[in-house]
Amino acid sequence: MAISEADARAILSRLVDPNTGKDYVSARAVRALRVEGDSVAVEIELGYPGRSQFETIRRQVIEALRAGGAANAAVSVRSKVVAHAVQRGLKLVPGVKNIVAVASAKGGVGKSTTAANLALALAAEGAAAGVLDADIYGPSQPTMLGIAGRPESKDGKTLEPMEGHGLQVISIGFLIDVDTPMIWRGPMVTQALEQLLRETRWRDLDYLVVDLPPGTGDIQLTLAQRVPVTGAVIVTTPQDIALIDARKGLKMFEKVGIPILGVVENMSVHVCPNCGHQSHIFGEGGAARMCADYGVELLGQLPLDPAIREQADSGRPTLVADPDGPAAAIYKKIARRVAVKIAELQKDMSGKFPNIVVQNT
Repeated sequence: MAISEADARAILSRLVDPNTGKDYVSARAVRALRVEGDSVAVEIELGYPGRSQFETIRRQVIEALRAGGAANAAVSVRSKVVAHAVQRGLKLVPGVKNIVAVASAKGGVGKSTTAANLALALAAEGAAAGVLDADIYGPSQPTMLGIAGRPESKDGKTLEPMEGHGLQVISIGFLIDVDTPMIWRGPMVTQALEQLLRETRWRDLDYLVVDLPPGTGDIQLTLAQRVPVTGAVIVTTPQDIALIDARKGLKMFEKVGIPILGVVENMSVHVCPNCGHQSHIFGEGGAARMCADYGVELLGQLPLDPAIREQADSGRPTLVADPDGPAAAIYKKIARRVAVKIAELQKDMSGKFPNIVVQNT
């Protein structure tokens, strides 16, 4: 039985991407559709990295087309990440399409661990990802990602990013001795942050994850005013004390016009390894209530698991040490949601417009 192109398109318009909740036609994910007799060929292009989802989506489309009358269905799935709009008046950083700020406003809630695993999860899903360790006073990404040494400078002016586990990484920790305290005032810190960002030769990154220090001070304000940030992720625990500061961090980004991509709750629940009993040591439902109050998404909840801490301390974060484990699956889901939320934002069109020059003739 033959199938028309209109029939095939109608079928695709009823199919919903499980990661976005939108059908493939309205989401403009159908990049090519060819129908010959009872054979259909479709190319699906996702706006987010989703390597682990390709086969699921491919099978979903094939089964729907066959059920709709196609004897043969050839379906290919790929991802394409583009740059998205940032704060008004700021230009994108060369070599970086999207910057994701990971903030907590409070120390000790697992923000740096989340930042490292988020970047690794984006890379695992097929994106080119990097990490900027913006915690000048307490850089931890070199240790967490197991990277040692100093960055090279090929031209004497810019730095080559360090590499580890497939990520491009820069940190003040690569430039100072591990035991040297950074006794700097605010202006020096903000200048160092800008230099690390703009004087690093990033190589065609889809996402640069910025690990912010705790608080809502100079560095956070500099990031909001001078760095082209696509969106922010807030990290907290269920504890009321942590949530107080997390709300402040969220409001800060809102005031400066940076979209909140969502909230990650760490140490959500402890599962006893012996009996399986669940204990909400730091409280329960705090992040969910915060998200409901501010109309933002709860991206994911990580358990209070000693392995996550041990893996980060060893220089092999969860996505590297246990890529197929349950915690890694949560990080990957968080990464896909972050990428989907970014894909839904307005695209950056600054590079599309020609320069208009008015001359007297």
